[in-house]
Amino acid sequence: MNRFAWCAAVVSACIAGAPVPTSAHGFAGKRFFPATLATDDPFVSDELSLPTITHQRFGASDEGPAVRETDFSVDMSKRITERFGIGFDATYKRLRPDEGDRQSGWDNVALSAKYQWFTDAAHEAIVSAGVDWDIGGSGSKRVGAESFSTITPAIFFGKGFGDLPADMSMLRPLAVTGSLGVAFPTRASTTTIDDDGEESVDRHPHVLQWGFALEYSIPYLQSYVKDMGIGEPFNRMIPVVEFALETPLDRGRGATTGTINPGVLWAGQYTQVSVEAVIPVNDRSGKGVGWMAQLHFFLDDLFPTSIGRPLVRN
Repeated sequence: MNRFAWCAAVVSACIAGAPVPTSAHGFAGKRFFPATLATDDPFVSDELSLPTITHQRFGASDEGPAVRETDFSVDMSKRITERFGIGFDATYKRLRPDEGDRQSGWDNVALSAKYQWFTDAAHEAIVSAGVDWDIGGSGSKRVGAESFSTITPAIFFGKGFGDLPADMSMLRPLAVTGSLGVAFPTRASTTTIDDDGEESVDRHPHVLQWGFALEYSIPYLQSYVKDMGIGEPFNRMIPVVEFALETPLDRGRGATTGTINPGVLWAGQYTQVSVEAVIPVNDRSGKGVGWMAQLHFFLDDLFPTSIGRPLVRN
């Protein structure tokens, strides 16, 4: 079985769960799951992130000098049915090395599909399955876009703690979301020849992509636990800590890399504004603390009778 067939089989197996009614943009019962920045959401939705800006510094390595990278991303997801949706992601990169010329250009475009196959309103739980296709050769080599594609099937989940007992009521605003997937490169290695005629081989391992986000919802606290008298704009804030990590599995392997992202999200009826720090977990993941910010639109609330509703309705 080739990689593409394997990915399809994984997604098909996950979709085999029983149909469950769902709500728009991240609701499971009383729980609203906000759109996270560094990790993937567990729900299917009609949403637009424009822009997401990330700034981070990477230290010098054998491959080149230290560099400051700023990314400008656009991400859109669209429901085809109530439980199945597709997505599109594009990122424009600006690289400022300590030595040498600045470079800018588009990274590879990514397409995705996701099926939300389980929703439990009483226990504030969501489980989805999906696949991401990073399209090789669609971006610019000067900013590091790969010439080969990568296919990543994954499982996504969200769980709110509103079902905790009364003596733990202050923990009910807590929620966790996360994902677990394996990235399959369509090429095992790439051979390059430098200006001196020396040949080098870069191996492309399968990579475990795993991450989760811990959230504490002030709106949930105010509405369903205890009204603390918190006023605008703080009554719509959701403090969050995200962990976005990657672990090579073979072909020379290597160390786990990733970031820890503490921050805060402000969620209104139509938009969400988010700011997070970007803290590397080790030297291979970056140098110093960066930042990321996002302006997010809930298309299902902005345009409920047109582009904000599923294309196929039951």
